[in-house]
Amino acid sequence: MRIRSFIIAYALVLAILLFADRRPGSKQDRYSHVVDLTDAQNAMAPHGAESRTRMIAPSTLIPGTWAAGQIPAERLVAPLVVMDLSAVQHGSPQISLDDIAAWESRHGMIPQGAVVAIRRAHDVLQRNALSTNDMSARPFPIASDAAQFLMDARYTIGFAVETPVNLTSDRTLARQLALHGSYVVEGTARFTSLPATGSLIIVAPARNKKPGETAVRILAMVR
Repeated sequence: MRIRSFIIAYALVLAILLFADRRPGSKQDRYSHVVDLTDAQNAMAPHGAESRTRMIAPSTLIPGTWAAGQIPAERLVAPLVVMDLSAVQHGSPQISLDDIAAWESRHGMIPQGAVVAIRRAHDVLQRNALSTNDMSARPFPIASDAAQFLMDARYTIGFAVETPVNLTSDRTLARQLALHGSYVVEGTARFTSLPATGSLIIVAPARNKKPGETAVRILAMVR
């Protein structure tokens, strides 16, 4: 089933690339290449191997909401924006409302219905020296009010982070994520290869009959 989901993801990429190539207009509107954001170790792992790149679906946070396999397909292909945690004010471990305002002043308004990725350069360098068992969950790298703003005002449908996250410490945030149908993809890689705006993300969760976090393949189409 996991291999099947990966094939579907690549088929989606090919279809969108062909669609973009046939669109009238300048080449500026076309995507130039694809970046696999799935953890490198997992992308090459044999079938059945444990994955660090996982989706936290709404049903993981509140039973009765969408499981990974129930998330509508149109919410799995979306504009992608990337924010740098290292650029936030006062070295905070979380993106704030002020940080979002500063980001939008530089790059323009966050597209409606986007996935927001948080790049943690220092953590990624640290992660390369760690084994899977050494990776501990971190607090969600977006403050609760900032995440709420993104979901309410920008209709953000998902978040992607490079390290495991712990959502149990903020039940209000976890509830709001679930009620908005927003998912979190953790354990991703290669955000340093992405521009702040202009990319398209494709999320392909593996079929999983059990509740909880689900292995996922995540790809970015870059202009």
